[in-house]
Amino acid sequence: MTTRRGPAPPKDLAPGGAELWRAIVKTGPLRADSLRILLDACREADLIDELEAALVGQPRTVKGSQGQSVIHPIISELRQHRSVLSALLRSLDLASLDRGGEDEARGAHEAAISLARARWAKAS
Repeated sequence: MTTRRGPAPPKDLAPGGAELWRAIVKTGPLRADSLRILLDACREADLIDELEAALVGQPRTVKGSQGQSVIHPIISELRQHRSVLSALLRSLDLASLDRGGEDEARGAHEAAISLARARWAKAS
């Protein structure tokens, strides 16, 4: 079985985004529109990683404008960016791409989902 590498990740991606890029492009060639969606997904993954790093050591609640206890704003941002990443990955529809075998495409899709879930679990 030959290894498919695909195009190298863009240089501006951080490690998490680059890892996601490699996991998806190795499944085979993507159309230009899918490459753009993938790039956006990788940048979202990097942003999520940055937000998670910023949250380390921070309290989960902070004082609100009225002095009340509210959830840390980064937590809300993380939730929103995870939702965006999920939507971007779904829009790639990797399982339906013809990659020389339905099982291979399904495996690539599941690998991308597993990678995203592992990244999300780190925040918990």
